[in-house]
Amino acid sequence: QVQLLESGGGSVQAVGSLRLSCKFSGITAITYYIGWFRQPPGKEREGVAVLWIHSKTITYYSHSGKGRFTISQDTNSNTLYLQMNSLKTEDTAVYYCAADIWTPVMTEMQALGDVHKYHYWGQGTQVTVSS
Repeated sequence: QVQLLESGGGSVQAVGSLRLSCKFSGITAITYYIGWFRQPPGKEREGVAVLWIHSKTITYYSHSGKGRFTISQDTNSNTLYLQMNSLKTEDTAVYYCAADIWTPVMTEMQALGDVHKYHYWGQGTQVTVSS
């Protein structure tokens, strides 16, 4: 059973930084996707950054996250991180950690955009950025 638990959300002023953590368990597959998604108020859930783990690691970033956000994984502690810098008010959202295992290969657009391909989700953590 795959389980994901996010932490690290909170309130921060614009241009500040936050680091989100996602402690995961139950992922024993040698190929999987794991990443960060967010749902701004009144909007649909969207991908922010995703790792495709197989014989190597491929990283995908959304346009909004590229250059400001960094996704990383600590395999020793089974923890996924999202370092968010230069935060903007439009980054305000509930942030979710999600994963899927033994997933057929996805394009970058699918990995970031097709939230229905991810079967395992955390409960979410709120990030609020004020001006």
